[in-house]
Amino acid sequence: AAERGPGAAYHMFVLMEELLDKLKLLSYEEEVLRRHNMRPLSRCPSPAPPGARGAPEGAGATGHYFALPTNPGEQFFMFCTLAAWLITKAGRSFEQPQEYDDPNATISNVLSELRLFGRPVDFPPSKLKAGYGEQACYVLDCLAEEALKNTGFSWKRPVYPTEEREEEEITEDDAELMLDKLEEDVVEEESDNEENFIDLNVLKAQTYRSDLSESAKQEEILQSTTDAAEWNLEVERVLPQLKVTVKTDNKDWRIHLDQMHQHQDGIESSLKETRGYLDKLHHEISRTMEKINSREKYINSELEHFIQEYRSAQALLSEAKEKYEEGSGGVTQRIKMLSEITELLERVKQETEERGNSMTDGAPLVKIKQALTKLKQETIQMDIQIGVIEHTLLQSKLAEKSNMTRDMHAAMIPEATVGAY
Repeated sequence: AAERGPGAAYHMFVLMEELLDKLKLLSYEEEVLRRHNMRPLSRCPSPAPPGARGAPEGAGATGHYFALPTNPGEQFFMFCTLAAWLITKAGRSFEQPQEYDDPNATISNVLSELRLFGRPVDFPPSKLKAGYGEQACYVLDCLAEEALKNTGFSWKRPVYPTEEREEEEITEDDAELMLDKLEEDVVEEESDNEENFIDLNVLKAQTYRSDLSESAKQEEILQSTTDAAEWNLEVERVLPQLKVTVKTDNKDWRIHLDQMHQHQDGIESSLKETRGYLDKLHHEISRTMEKINSREKYINSELEHFIQEYRSAQALLSEAKEKYEEGSGGVTQRIKMLSEITELLERVKQETEERGNSMTDGAPLVKIKQALTKLKQETIQMDIQIGVIEHTLLQSKLAEKSNMTRDMHAAMIPEATVGAY
């Protein structure tokens, strides 16, 4: 706080004040306090912040709940409860912390959610364990802002109530004023004026009345018969009572005109003083710019050869990059060709191994021998069947031939023999 300034020690009070207003906008009394049976955040007076030197008298009269330590355990639980509720109000899912949860895990979860909202966290998590301080107020204030954004709340300009103006008395615009009315006004004003003040309007009315009463008289030479000593005594006696009061009307254009003239005079006088400072500042800035331009020219002239070397080195680097890209392209093509050749070689090796295994293996030869023996057996069986069929065919042929010969012999038998039968 001492490094940032003397007012840094009171920054947490401002944060807490803003936080309390935002929590009320989010209706935290109904949604948090009543649900968890908690006390509302107090605005009670509290002592000045610890470590603040030279604090003025009564400086701690704006203390708040999370600004100063009162009960660290209760404050930390209230901090975790409000943080979880604000995160859920901001549109993110967050479990409500319990009383016996690990505080480090709860703090890390809250800070991770705060980082997801894009808020910077430039303090260690151990600062939030106490449940109070500037860091706790900062975290809750950021979460409250995100919750207000999620609910669609927007700050608007304040609307001030309009003051009802008193009804103005309607003045008669008659060109001529009645003498009786003027006398009544003078009597009323004299009765209202308890302090024997003289009003200019009354003086004007009296003057106008005297002018009307004496207008009919002929003009005469005025001659005073009053003694000068008596006149001075009367003046000294009446002088304390001669207090002139002027009733100003804010709608009078003459007052506005006088104010405009006053403001114009004030602006002109301020402009004369300010113009001198501005001219001096302009002169200093132009002189500094000239110095900067001269320094730039000197630096450019001194570093010209370094710039040329840098440009040549950059050109060489670009050429080397182009060569490297060309070489890398050829290498990729050759790597592709190598992969294809290795695949072909592996395929040939596999076929060679299969053929070698088939050549050294005796199982096919055994199968061939078994097939040959089986064929021989089948051939013998076929030969036997063929012999049987040939024998059967021969017998049938012989039987047919014997039948034919018998039929032939039977046809040549004589009729005598036939008749004898």
